[in-house]
Amino acid sequence: MKTLVVIAHPLPDSLTQALAQVAIKSLTAAGHEVVVENLYDAGFSPVLTEAERQSYYRLPFDASAIAGQVECLLAAEALVLVFPTWWFGFPAILKGWFDRVWGPGVAYDHASDLGPIRPRLLNLKHALAITSLGSPWWVDRLLLWQPVRRILKTALLGTCAPACRFGMLSLYQAEKLDSAQVRRFSSRIERALARWL
Repeated sequence: MKTLVVIAHPLPDSLTQALAQVAIKSLTAAGHEVVVENLYDAGFSPVLTEAERQSYYRLPFDASAIAGQVECLLAAEALVLVFPTWWFGFPAILKGWFDRVWGPGVAYDHASDLGPIRPRLLNLKHALAITSLGSPWWVDRLLLWQPVRRILKTALLGTCAPACRFGMLSLYQAEKLDSAQVRRFSSRIERALARWL
């Protein structure tokens, strides 16, 4: 499958970058065609421009400044997102990627009466989110009800790519990990991606 891997971390020697490399190697070894979009390396601006926002409800959506990212998203049959969870949300650069690249006419169409949107990412078959958190698992799951997972599964993929199979791997207490814990989590990534056909 054509697989888009989106990485969102500013430090090249970060845990996020290392986990992204595990995913990329696993996908490549399995014969998938991998396209990597490292948002910080690419200098991606998360700021929705005035022209982009003004065109949200006027056709066509002005995607001229992000045409390359739009092309990669539309060509993808699978999507891997690798990012840290900060303050129980996306890093700003990844949130901006959703705001700008997942626009109308790209990821969805507005209904004529501005009712429920219609999905356009019908090509996406699989998506995997790989994230790290500083908090223990129970804070994310029991207190906050996994806000990042819910946004990805319901708000983004659920409305824009409803047939996409979604999985999420969360690595908790990331500041306190030893190498054996990272290896075990890396094995979970490999196993999850090995299930993709």
